[in-house]
Amino acid sequence: MYAIVETGGKQYKVVEGATLTIEKLDVEAGGEVAFDKVLLIEKDGRVQVGAPHVAGATVVGTVVEHGKGKKIIVYKYKSKKNYRRKQGHRQPFTKVKVTEIRA
Repeated sequence: MYAIVETGGKQYKVVEGATLTIEKLDVEAGGEVAFDKVLLIEKDGRVQVGAPHVAGATVVGTVVEHGKGKKIIVYKYKSKKNYRRKQGHRQPFTKVKVTEIRA
């Protein structure tokens, strides 16, 4: 059994027991989070597709930790104009362990 969930503007394929790294959520570590924007559910070979979401379906998980991703460097440069800008960025994330898929 698996589901496709939308959160943070992205879509993720989830199975029970899997750990997801998603955009940061305002939930404390150890707290429970429910995703109600379920786009697709597959159960026992039967696929149920929502239009746009599957009615009454939720995916429940617990927040494992919060953190920041690897640093990326944003470098802007214009030739012959002495224009250079260097900026670093670390995207915050939340790790969620999926506990249950309710269909």
